[in-house]
Amino acid sequence: MLVLGCGALANELQAIVGSGGLEHIDVECLPAKLHNRPALIAPEVRARLDRLAQQGRTYEQILLGYGDCGSAGAIDDLCADFERAHAAGDGPSMTRVPGAHCYEFFATAPQFDEMSEAEPATFYLTDYLARHFDLLVWQGLGIADHPELAELYFGNYRRVVLLTQTPDGAQRARIEACARAGADRLGLPLEIVETGYGELETALTSVAAPKRSTRQVPV
Repeated sequence: MLVLGCGALANELQAIVGSGGLEHIDVECLPAKLHNRPALIAPEVRARLDRLAQQGRTYEQILLGYGDCGSAGAIDDLCADFERAHAAGDGPSMTRVPGAHCYEFFATAPQFDEMSEAEPATFYLTDYLARHFDLLVWQGLGIADHPELAELYFGNYRRVVLLTQTPDGAQRARIEACARAGADRLGLPLEIVETGYGELETALTSVAAPKRSTRQVPV
């Protein structure tokens, strides 16, 4: 089985595989910066799979560590293409983590919906985004070179919510400090919600679970 995911989920995917007795699963990640151009995610997934096949690495199952991620359904279309081919006996099955994006599948859909309804003007961070706030937000959105963009992008937000996957400890404290520094730069209050791995872990472990045989054994 192959898990092919977003680079922003690399630590979480490796942790789930390492702690869940799933060492038989291969994990590959694409650059997290693809989220800046979501139309490229599905083509890059296909290109990576083509390269792996050329290397002789073929699989029976593929789990994509992506939600829809702004691809306008292109990731779902890719999964559907693979599923049709698999049903015809040609190639692996493919599915993705349910949800629109990593915020939703970390928090789980019901909790994310509740948070969004309580305050729609929320800017969400994951552990990865908190650690790389300066690179991905401040520089990535051009605010470092054009400070006036901060008001344009974030003037209508009312809070920052860190959805953290990391248990308590020194690493968690560092992530919270990064998130607080980012929220301070935006002039917004920070709230912290501990999510764990949410539906990412559920999807990975359920897909990786051994299939029960339905073959009748003669008595």
